[in-house]
Amino acid sequence: MALEDAKTQIDHAFTRDDARGLSYENAFGGAASFLRRRYTKDLTGVDVAVTGVPFDQAVTNRPGTRLGPRAIREASLLQPYDPPYGWGVDPLSDMTVVDYGDLAFDYAKTSQFPATLEAHADRIIASGAAMLTLGGDHFITLPLLKAHVAKHGPLALVQFDAHSDSWVDDDMDRIDHGTFVYKAVKLGLIDPARSVQIGIRTTNPDTMGLHIIDAPEVHRIGAQAVADRIREIVGETPAYLSFDIDGLDPAFAPGTGTPVWGGLSSAQAAAILRGMAGVAFVGGDVVEVSPPFDPAGITAVAGAHVAMEILCLIGWTRLGMGG
Repeated sequence: MALEDAKTQIDHAFTRDDARGLSYENAFGGAASFLRRRYTKDLTGVDVAVTGVPFDQAVTNRPGTRLGPRAIREASLLQPYDPPYGWGVDPLSDMTVVDYGDLAFDYAKTSQFPATLEAHADRIIASGAAMLTLGGDHFITLPLLKAHVAKHGPLALVQFDAHSDSWVDDDMDRIDHGTFVYKAVKLGLIDPARSVQIGIRTTNPDTMGLHIIDAPEVHRIGAQAVADRIREIVGETPAYLSFDIDGLDPAFAPGTGTPVWGGLSSAQAAAILRGMAGVAFVGGDVVEVSPPFDPAGITAVAGAHVAMEILCLIGWTRLGMGG
């Protein structure tokens, strides 16, 4: 395919007959799947399945993250023309990536949501595909971790966030985006000694044993040093990457429920993510994009680029490209 094909090609989300390759469909038209990948529930031979989880029951302040997956997909439409710059891997051509669509759940039966999401993730992971999830508030990471751990065993968690999300909560049935890390440690889903949180800038006295590279330290030591430290902490442990978009400063991501100033720039985040190439990531998510609070779509653009970076990181692992 080439750019001239945009004259005749449309709706690749449904009409493309090849599972791999870039897409030159006009960015301003057509069905908006993530990166113009084919919508399908058939995961035969799929390397990465992208799925949306439009859920925002547990928000601290501004709701709207249920609209995040839709906004991220739309913002991604500028990206599938070329391989991601500077990576050395073209995930759209080197892997079979599909859009698995969104999670279906009964919004009026919130208590059933965690098990519904976990079963959804189980189906994807059981197929052999890696899972890239577009959220949704940060609670969704807990059921996702449960599903990944069932496949891979306890994981290292690499979390970009303004908040540690490790506030004490021993009621494992509560659905709360601010306590998922506490519960992940208590349930043995993650190894704190191999886990790290980047960009933290709110107070929480109990880190649950996770390593913290807070926002001031990121600014002080620089992106490459941060990436090197992450690689040292995680080592060869299989890892899960969760990127809360409020890890970025509000200047770069205003559309989120809990903006906190002094955060990472998009350039810092991009450099850190690329500096982690070779870490054994088995899955990841982008959460807390809240489009109603960002009419310009800056936050969704950031979310789409973060999702592409996670796709590349997973690609390094699946394609055996080394560290």
